[in-house]
Amino acid sequence: MNFRKLLAVLSAILLVVSLVAACAPKTTEVPAAATEEATVEATEAPAEEAAPVSAAPDWAAYDELIAQIKTTTDFAERVTLMHQAEDMLMATGAVCPIYYYNDLFMQRSTVEGIHANPYGFKYFQYATNGDSDTLSVNISSEPENLDPALNTTVDGCILALLQFGGLYSDSADGMVANFADGMPTISEDGMTYTIKVKDGLKWSDGSDLTAADFEYAWRRGAGTETAAEYSYMFSAIDGYPDNLNITVDGNTLTVVLGAPCAYFLDLLAFPTYFPVPQAAIEGAEGYKDASGAIVAPNAWCREAGFVSCGAFTLTEWNHESSMVFTKNPYYWDAANVKLNTIKFMLSADDVAIFAAYNAGDVDFIETVPTDEIANLKSNPEFHIIDNLGTYYICFNVNSDLYAGMTADQASALRRAMAAAIDRQYIVDTVAQCEQTVATSWVGYGVKDGNGGLFKDAAAWSYPNGTDGYFNDADIDGALQILQDAGFEIVDGKLATPIEVEYLINESTGHQGVAECAQQDLAAIGINITIHTVDWATFVNERQAGNFDVCRHGWLCDFNDPINMLELFTSFSGNNDAQLGK
Repeated sequence: MNFRKLLAVLSAILLVVSLVAACAPKTTEVPAAATEEATVEATEAPAEEAAPVSAAPDWAAYDELIAQIKTTTDFAERVTLMHQAEDMLMATGAVCPIYYYNDLFMQRSTVEGIHANPYGFKYFQYATNGDSDTLSVNISSEPENLDPALNTTVDGCILALLQFGGLYSDSADGMVANFADGMPTISEDGMTYTIKVKDGLKWSDGSDLTAADFEYAWRRGAGTETAAEYSYMFSAIDGYPDNLNITVDGNTLTVVLGAPCAYFLDLLAFPTYFPVPQAAIEGAEGYKDASGAIVAPNAWCREAGFVSCGAFTLTEWNHESSMVFTKNPYYWDAANVKLNTIKFMLSADDVAIFAAYNAGDVDFIETVPTDEIANLKSNPEFHIIDNLGTYYICFNVNSDLYAGMTADQASALRRAMAAAIDRQYIVDTVAQCEQTVATSWVGYGVKDGNGGLFKDAAAWSYPNGTDGYFNDADIDGALQILQDAGFEIVDGKLATPIEVEYLINESTGHQGVAECAQQDLAAIGINITIHTVDWATFVNERQAGNFDVCRHGWLCDFNDPINMLELFTSFSGNNDAQLGK
């Protein structure tokens, strides 16, 4: 997951992470149709008896459809159901895809051994840096959360991969055993996984790490008491959320699923499934309040020195400035870890980050200023790789922006905005890294779980008859959507302009995308105010649902469409569009 949850610029890249921001409530003029409807209702019934009109879509059917998908054993039927779910999501207009991600980074020519996968993750533990035993990198500003169960950003996942580890791990050679002693034994019906955990594993304080630590971590991450945003990642296991069907026999884990899951091995490599130290968590000051309720589940890992189990431990943390990680001698594969120190520059300022790289102070960066991209494409230290994910504009369906509108009118407003945006111009002038314009939510390269690719126009009929839900920027089409919904159009614009606040975090790339959308939407009478906040505020406001519209991005946690679709269930902590909430 999270999505990291997992920015800056162009494109892809950075976009890693998940976002948003706060905005003040607005008063929005009500479309003529809505006004007339309200007047009629007022004459037919006392005001106190009139039922309020909700502008948010009814989302129960979507939740039910996703649940059906996750329990369907006919994989061909499953593909059809997932396409139906995407149709339902896109009909709300809550998600406005802009482009499909790829990833850019700069890596010093002396640096080798960093593994970058299609999900935006970077694996630094086996890197080398010429004759130096130190590597300096930048992947983000101050991390949101270092608890593997609670993190929701890509940068947070990268830090979890460095400090912790799962039963399995992604590598350049594919999925390999990490803390597991070999690959799992899977029952004939695909429902039961038996996994042997390596003997002799240690936490960074030298205490034993066993199969029981995995069981604790999974029950904690899934349970309602912890309320982790990525809790739904455990929904594949029978008994989710509070009674996971897991048993431990010595150092052997047995896991029973609710239905066959083709991507369960990928889940076992995701940070949400990493073990965490029970004693440290439950003994941390502030973990519970006087009544015994959990109030700060991440209290144990807010400062350097906490117990972990990965190749490196956090030994120094200067908040908002830097982090220092030191090789963990207790890591099971420490003999193959060559670096002694990895230093992280904490910053989201792409200009400052690029300057630090040019000065030789940083060896690896994930963002550069937009205006530098064209010149960097011939630099052998500049890399572009494919990602699986989508950069998009996210609408809060519960925003006061839709006051007085019906659900259909609110959806029409969102879909009209999406239709008016020139995505190709954004890719050509802002992103600049050969991204593909997004015409759907689930993009190219995502498999369908049945031996093919999900985005296959030959196998599925999209509404516009091509390969998705959008054509090129279509001002006339946008105006027609609005007019059909009852909005008054005069001289090619809304008769009454609509004011929208667009939240972004600091980045020249996000700023550029927002400015393009601002210009495009002004043509139809929608006035965008861009509000820029720091990363921490951005994340907090997103989680609270305090925004009208925000920049967003999602990188797949594993290669299956369900990862992008279950994101928007009403119970998903990553459902920033607030659908069903």
